[in-house]
Amino acid sequence: MSTMKSNCNEPKCEDDECTEEENKCKTEQGKRPPVPVTILTGFLGSGKTTLLNRILRDQQHGMRFAVIENEFGEVGVDEGILAENVDEELIEVMNGCICCTVRGDLVEALVRLHDRVADFDGVIIETTGLADPAPVCQTFFIDEAVRAKYRLDCVVTVCDASTVLERIGEEKPEGVENEAVEQVCFSDKILLNKVDLCTGGEEELARIEKELRTLNPTTSIQRTTHSNINPADILNVGAFELKRVLDFDPEFLDEEAEHEHDARVSSVSVKTKGEVNIQLLNSWIRRLVVEDGANLYRYKGVIAVKSFDKKFVFQGVGMSFHGDFDEDVKWKPEETRESRFVFIGKHLDHTFLREGFAACLHDKMDGRPLRFPVGTEVEANVGVFQRARVLGHWEEGNAYRVEVLDGRGGGGNVVWAPIDHDAYIRAVPAS
Repeated sequence: MSTMKSNCNEPKCEDDECTEEENKCKTEQGKRPPVPVTILTGFLGSGKTTLLNRILRDQQHGMRFAVIENEFGEVGVDEGILAENVDEELIEVMNGCICCTVRGDLVEALVRLHDRVADFDGVIIETTGLADPAPVCQTFFIDEAVRAKYRLDCVVTVCDASTVLERIGEEKPEGVENEAVEQVCFSDKILLNKVDLCTGGEEELARIEKELRTLNPTTSIQRTTHSNINPADILNVGAFELKRVLDFDPEFLDEEAEHEHDARVSSVSVKTKGEVNIQLLNSWIRRLVVEDGANLYRYKGVIAVKSFDKKFVFQGVGMSFHGDFDEDVKWKPEETRESRFVFIGKHLDHTFLREGFAACLHDKMDGRPLRFPVGTEVEANVGVFQRARVLGHWEEGNAYRVEVLDGRGGGGNVVWAPIDHDAYIRAVPAS
């Protein structure tokens, strides 16, 4: 991408308190204007990364951006699926929410980045979907080092039209903020995304927009599908107004204010070398989504699959899952083939998720004896655990084929146990 050119050869001073003559003087002394910053927020699975990819891949806007990305978990996933044909700076702020536990890392990243991006057209900060944007915005007003080098240009909130009303209406424990509500309230621009998934048509979309305007009467709302917009609609638009924020949040500049996350929500992240068996992976995810989908806010992964050069990219929200080989994201010859994923949700069983994924690894499958020989009586999970008999091993990518027994030991339904794990198949308890 090329740098956007100005009609003037000197940087422009944008200090509103200076006279035109003072601005000219400061410009002549070489003062660089503050770098504009766009905060990209929105609840988990709303389409933020898709939007970011569109901006980075769009060659028409002619602008250069640095990207600061925040992942809630210990493992970054998005850098494996972001556009690879761009030369922008990419910095990840990991293992915590950018609005609280790693906020200091954001300040450090901005200060460290400035010399490299002073002549860029801006910085885009993509927050985790669990972030309250208030403390992130606050950083650009109360931290002197950041304030001298950057200006907050616009807060863009991406909302999933199919789930946003559920998210903003969710009841939280006492003292815990609803992040989806905060994201709407602080937005200068709302992208109402995935409008194609609204079964209620125009009437439903109008009702959603009415609810959003109840929370934030001054925001602009633009309907989108697949986060498809003109980048000029949200970049370098000068939309953020401190006065508007102080009107609805008078304590916005209070450094002592705290943000409390819902303690029921956690993330599980895995990064491991090796390749997976795609049939095992699909079976594992399918079972996981059906049983735990209601508690899954967001999940995504980039997977190395045995015998495939393309990366398998999956993502989902609740019980809505999509996974496929990405034609635009391939393993480079020198790149380590590793798999990574992150699941974010309520009441997650961390051990089960990690062990279940590990059982999908191809090298764990090859040559490893299964625990239960053919003919063994076991208990199989068919919604509830029932007595069953092992009929076969490693058929159609599944660890076991088992026959559910009736109470007298006779045969019944034949089902699969995709992974050799107690969550799917276990020994009969000793009597």
